[in-house]
Amino acid sequence: MAEERVLYSERRPYVVADSLDELVGPTVGLVELPLRLDWSEQGTYNLDEPRELNLMYERVLREAMDVQDLRRYLNGPMLRAVWRQLFLPQRVRDLWEQGFPELADVS
Repeated sequence: MAEERVLYSERRPYVVADSLDELVGPTVGLVELPLRLDWSEQGTYNLDEPRELNLMYERVLREAMDVQDLRRYLNGPMLRAVWRQLFLPQRVRDLWEQGFPELADVS
């Protein structure tokens, strides 16, 4: 009997904010993420570049272990604006859209 394969991304605990209004992070300029969120060579993101902003949001949404990181690095209105462009594990997307149905309705 073969065991069903479960991906790490489906079991990993993810953090979701209580409110999009509490996400008051920057929307422009350079942001350096701490190693606990980004251990890649990049580490610093220019939020004036859409590709880099999206990449930083993806990393924070996947790697944050407490709501303080979400508050510090994400911005609620910006998250709404880029939500559909983000490449996220399905479980992350589902958790955030369950908590914030307006994200699921973003076209």
